Amino acid sequence: MFDRFRSMPATAMAAVLGCALMATATPAAAQKKEKPKKEEAAKGKQLTASKGFAPALKKMTDAKTANDAAALQAALSEGQGAASTPDDKYLVGFYQLQLGILNKDQTLQATGLDAMIESGLTPPENVGTYNFYSGNFAYGAKDYAKAIQRLEAAKAGGSTESALAPMLMDSYLNAGQIDQGWAIAKAGIDAARAAGTKPSEELYVRPAQAFQKANRTNEMLDVLTMRVQDYPTPATWRNTLYILLQQSGGDKDMNLDVLRLMRATNAMTQRAEFLEYAGLATEAGYPSEVVAVIKQGQSSGVIPRNDTHFGGILESQTPRAASDAAAVAADAAKPATLGNPRAARATADALVGSGDVAKAIPLYEAALAASPGDPLIQYRLGVAQALAGQTDAAVASLAKVQGNRQRLAQLWTVRAKAGTAPAS
Repeated sequence: MFDRFRSMPATAMAAVLGCALMATATPAAAQKKEKPKKEEAAKGKQLTASKGFAPALKKMTDAKTANDAAALQAALSEGQGAASTPDDKYLVGFYQLQLGILNKDQTLQATGLDAMIESGLTPPENVGTYNFYSGNFAYGAKDYAKAIQRLEAAKAGGSTESALAPMLMDSYLNAGQIDQGWAIAKAGIDAARAAGTKPSEELYVRPAQAFQKANRTNEMLDVLTMRVQDYPTPATWRNTLYILLQQSGGDKDMNLDVLRLMRATNAMTQRAEFLEYAGLATEAGYPSEVVAVIKQGQSSGVIPRNDTHFGGILESQTPRAASDAAAVAADAAKPATLGNPRAARATADALVGSGDVAKAIPLYEAALAASPGDPLIQYRLGVAQALAGQTDAAVASLAKVQGNRQRLAQLWTVRAKAGTAPAS
């Protein structure tokens, strides 16, 4: 299950932001002479406290040095009233941040960072860091518009925080800007794959959830199809294929093909799925397939061997499977079958159902030659090739599938490339 990306803890933030003031603060009265411009540029912009603010600044500095939160709070109260220039206000923001770190008060930390960022005085080398943490706090507060603004600024400022991209992605998704969120996720997926590593599963899960919520089912399935490439577990296959079952609109032939892929990926984990599969295959006239799928369910432990309902199906279908297998084998050997496209496809379907996929392939090829472009024959040829371990041929065949089985063909392509052993 997906968990929200966690805000950065105060301890981690203190290590980055709580050590020292990044820019030098100097009371105006203490500046005896102006430094040469080149020397000043080398050291970065110096903050100049106004005359009225200087006493409070000294108290804040001393309190922070002593890590005395109460004294720092008192000095800040004084300083806020005395701050009159942008430099003064930046310094107030800095010490608000420090007090927030001392007191583990994220609201105060965020306030301080905002004051520093909005002053325009943040040193260039710190823009990325400050904006990242400000965005981190906004994300934790579910202020996604602000989080997007700050995290984009952090990215532009060169932040290399590993949590930046996931938080920015999730902020866009939560703000309803799904395409922007998916673009970030897709970039992360591509980068991980290019580096030879597995992308985080959340780069798939969160965009898929957002597309689903927006009723953008095709895009959701695009994401889930990519997900099974990197996470080809029975659970991920089942989650993806279950959606296709829901989309079929009661098309029994389509449902049977979806369940066949579920079976091939070991994604059938519920008794109801085996029950539907057995019922559809029985109705379609594939007794060998019915027997095979029930026995697979028994072997996996999903169907108890003493299940009387499935026991009754086996009792009726097993003898039919034996006689059907003999008849199908005889038909497959007849030259006339190859010359009759409908008979060739029907015989090939029965052979695949009984597990004799190698013999089914030339029959599908003959049927396709007589009906070029038939999407169902094209699809089932690719499936037979995939089950037979003919990966390259399967990928080429499945790439040509159009129509309502195009998504299934894409998923079979993933399964074929994964090199999974054919289901028994």
